[in-house]
Amino acid sequence: MASAGTHRHSSSGAARITVTVDELIRLRHKARGFSFLPRQPVHSILTGRHASRLRGRGLNFEELRPYYPGDDTRTIDWNATARLRDPFIRVYTEERDRAVILLVDQRLSMFFGSRRATKSVVAAEIAAASAWRVTSLGDRIGAVVFSDSAMTTIKPQARDAGAMNVINAVAKVNQQLPGRVAEPTRPEALNEALHHAAAFLKHDGLLCMITDTAGADAETVEHVTDLTAHNDVMSIFVYDPLEADLPEIGPAVVAEADRQIEVDTTSSGLRRDFLETFEERRRRVDGFSRKRSIPVLPIRADLDPIDQLRELLGRRMAHKVPAAPAAAVQR
Repeated sequence: MASAGTHRHSSSGAARITVTVDELIRLRHKARGFSFLPRQPVHSILTGRHASRLRGRGLNFEELRPYYPGDDTRTIDWNATARLRDPFIRVYTEERDRAVILLVDQRLSMFFGSRRATKSVVAAEIAAASAWRVTSLGDRIGAVVFSDSAMTTIKPQARDAGAMNVINAVAKVNQQLPGRVAEPTRPEALNEALHHAAAFLKHDGLLCMITDTAGADAETVEHVTDLTAHNDVMSIFVYDPLEADLPEIGPAVVAEADRQIEVDTTSSGLRRDFLETFEERRRRVDGFSRKRSIPVLPIRADLDPIDQLRELLGRRMAHKVPAAPAAAVQR
């Protein structure tokens, strides 16, 4: 849903509706203080009962060699030992990098923002900061950037080239959103994007979904379940506070694509229905994520998303990020 709260950026603090490549490049200096690796600080959202089975980098088989006293007996290859009649162990080396795929939602459902930035801009900012952070740690970054009518895939690549490939693709799709408001919405695009992402993730990779989860259904659960068999999955749930708590501002014009309707926000029934719709979407995410040990990071569109990532994933900040509304906090 988009609304009258979606405006062009101005000094009055109205939401930015697009982001440029240069703005995403400048986020490089902020891409620190958080990690997608398995070992997390005690205050991280990835610890405790919300912890995922984050694997870190995988292991590659290197060679068979004779067993020597002191070797870990768990590495003995019993088939080779029986065949050669001497104990042999399997030697592994840690993979030098792993593939991290960003699923970046740029559909019309993301083209909504009441303050600071639209959800689509926030998703782009998170994608850019994540790309810079991942490549700075030596891993490869790739992406599936999707709108209602377009799908762009970026093969995982290391170093600055990998981050720039992602940033260029995200900025291009993001800047096309204002011209697509009259196009039909396609909730099924989320599942199509997951299908494309699976092609890059064979084993020990990480899928980071940056989305408002609009259109998530039983097929979404099936795709995510398949991916978690051999990879890690993390969901960054982007939302605007207006979605969780519709204020009493009197009559207001609400728009979706090229359709508009005037509503009375003083109606308690309307505000209750508004909240229940948001709650149902949150419950769907909560349901399949908890069963599959998938962390869900709630990110508000009206606050700096990188600061929120640091607070949820990284180090303690000098100032606390205000808590998300109860409707969006993962219980």
